[in-house]
Amino acid sequence: MSEQHIALIAGELQLASPQVEATLRLFEDGATVPFIARYRKEATGSLDETQIVAIRDRLILLEALDKRRDAIVKSLTETGNITEELKEKILGADSLAVLEDLYLPYRPKRRTRAAIAREKGLEPLAVALFEQAPELDPAMEAAAYIDPDKGLPGEEEVLAGARDIIAEWVNENAETRSMLRSLFARKGQLRAKIVAGKEAEGIQYRDYYEWEEPLLQAPSHRILAVRRGEREGFLTVHILPPEEEALAILESHCIKGDSKASQQVRLALQDGYRRLLAPSLETEMKQESKHRADEEAIAIFAENLRHLLMSAPLGSKNVMAIDPGFRTGCKVVCLDPQGKLLHHETVYPHTGDAASAKAGDRLQTLTRQFKTEAIAIGNGTAGRETEAFVRSLGLSSDIQVVMVDESGASIYSASTLAREEFPDQDVTVRGSISIGRRLMDPLAELVKLDPKSIGVGQYQHDVDQGELKKSLDDVVMSCVNAVGVEVNTASAQLLTYVSGLGPQLARNILAYRNDNGPFSTREELKKVSRLGPKAFQQAAGFLRIRDGKNLLDASAVHPESYPIVEAMARDLQCSVSDLMREESRRSRIELSRYVSETVGLPTLTDILQELGKPGRDPRQTFEPFSFAAGIEKIEDLLPGMRLPGIVTNVTAFGAFVDIGVHRDGMVHVSELSDQFVKEPGRVVRVHQQVMVTVLEVDLERKRIALSMKGRPGAQGSESGGEKSKAPAEQGRKTDKTAKKPPRKAQSGFNNPFEAALKKL
Repeated sequence: MSEQHIALIAGELQLASPQVEATLRLFEDGATVPFIARYRKEATGSLDETQIVAIRDRLILLEALDKRRDAIVKSLTETGNITEELKEKILGADSLAVLEDLYLPYRPKRRTRAAIAREKGLEPLAVALFEQAPELDPAMEAAAYIDPDKGLPGEEEVLAGARDIIAEWVNENAETRSMLRSLFARKGQLRAKIVAGKEAEGIQYRDYYEWEEPLLQAPSHRILAVRRGEREGFLTVHILPPEEEALAILESHCIKGDSKASQQVRLALQDGYRRLLAPSLETEMKQESKHRADEEAIAIFAENLRHLLMSAPLGSKNVMAIDPGFRTGCKVVCLDPQGKLLHHETVYPHTGDAASAKAGDRLQTLTRQFKTEAIAIGNGTAGRETEAFVRSLGLSSDIQVVMVDESGASIYSASTLAREEFPDQDVTVRGSISIGRRLMDPLAELVKLDPKSIGVGQYQHDVDQGELKKSLDDVVMSCVNAVGVEVNTASAQLLTYVSGLGPQLARNILAYRNDNGPFSTREELKKVSRLGPKAFQQAAGFLRIRDGKNLLDASAVHPESYPIVEAMARDLQCSVSDLMREESRRSRIELSRYVSETVGLPTLTDILQELGKPGRDPRQTFEPFSFAAGIEKIEDLLPGMRLPGIVTNVTAFGAFVDIGVHRDGMVHVSELSDQFVKEPGRVVRVHQQVMVTVLEVDLERKRIALSMKGRPGAQGSESGGEKSKAPAEQGRKTDKTAKKPPRKAQSGFNNPFEAALKKL
């Protein structure tokens, strides 16, 4: 960490240098993002997690640039090519592209056409031509170099060799490359074309058979779509600016007059651009545009994952969970409020009247026996049919029936983790347990899955997997620590994401808990094997011990701040319990009295808020949701129907909504609001309850186009609109004159996003 890096990061992120320096020093000391954001506000000036992550990631890039810079200087020094001027340029380079441009002329390379020409002694001729003296006659100059033994039988071969040398000079000139790189970035056109003979096989990419648009305007999903088509061998993809503009830049930089020598140089420039510069810079642009597309796709995935993980939990209740099936039956499990398996069996409500009656009787018996408070039903095959069956049983109105997104449940049920948790159960039982636990606490259950298997991403298999994992891990850690973890009931997977812990310490905590019983205080955590002072400092504030010896152990107040709370209680002549219970006492606290060199008003304000609502769950309160009755398959849909749904995925081009027909419909970005929407994520979020209108149904391709226009709150706000609990407002199937809602051409299926939709 250098002062130069601190100043650069501060300028780029519009932060004060002391904020950046303090944050980086905390990272050096082993602090995590959640810990810095929550418990070191005085040091950082109350930076939030997004800003802290940006500082961390920018330093990583700068350090990588420094590493490459040092390697280049070392290489040039060893080969004797370093000069003070070149070294100064290298030290001043602010990007990897500039660094590589400076190093390019000296980089070890394979035997090029220019190298062969030099071996034949043509470099002096190339120098003479490039000087472009008006009186120079290239043919006469070339005559002196003719030598059949060297493969130079005539003047054309000689001049071609000299032009190869000039072309390489131009290609390796840092200034030239910089100017053309700017042109590629400003005016590059993204072009895609179907590979001849692959029209039928690559039909999913038909929107890109003859595609062209400015690279600057190409959204991330289209860039990733055409790149996938190229990788799969169906498309050829190019990113090039107008050639005449590129050549004009080269000529303005290299051509002197209109002599015969200048004509030779012009030919060399054309060859150098087409053979060397254009392919090289096109590769750069492809990489740069891919990086940009990755960043956007990863950001969307991360935001979707955050909303999913922070979905409202039902809480600790007796839950019956059902993994639906037709022929194979419905796998039923009964769980206690802590998610412990109490009972499991299979019922067959969809295999005939007799079996259906028997299944109904059995489910009613189980709800009474295990005092069921909610029934979770997986939303996969037979999900809506099973929901309708359960609702027809006439169960107590106190029992909530909830459809649960089962994405990834099958992956969990077959995992090593699931086998360790339930070694005596098969995959069907494990899957049902996962469905039930997701309803009780989505966060605690979803952390057991690889986020990529949850299904809320966009082109997640096409983006940089390392960057994706880092971003998603950040999100999971952020969510886990924002909610807090009950240390006496948490799984090892949940504990793994607690600040300062990780897999080994998580396992050690479980081992201690199994050997010694529940933790009674946070201080007892220090007895866990290998959980030292640093790990305790990072983790303690995010671990909760409810019903412990110290009331503060159930809150987000960090143990290092307990003396402050005790001082507040003493000053008010009451107990800590009184202070937490009575708002009237807390209102009398003068925070300024407790400010010190290390604790300021931001932390004191957090402490006071936490005392009022100790261990408060930041997630929203659970609200029941029901799909429209009688709308269970895509064939039941008609244009004009207004239906309740749940957002399952948000992308750069719109949102996907589950309306209970086993096939998500798409709300194109143009149909999200009555006003212009640039970023769908500002209007809708994953797991949000919405009302949608059916625009179009394509039964052949099983596609559903939806609209959210005309809904209350559909004004492009960041709040995301309403949470509807209303029944479906269905279009009248018998009224053939019913007027369909107007729709733009791009909101249906004949739009440029079709290939992207198919490949999600």
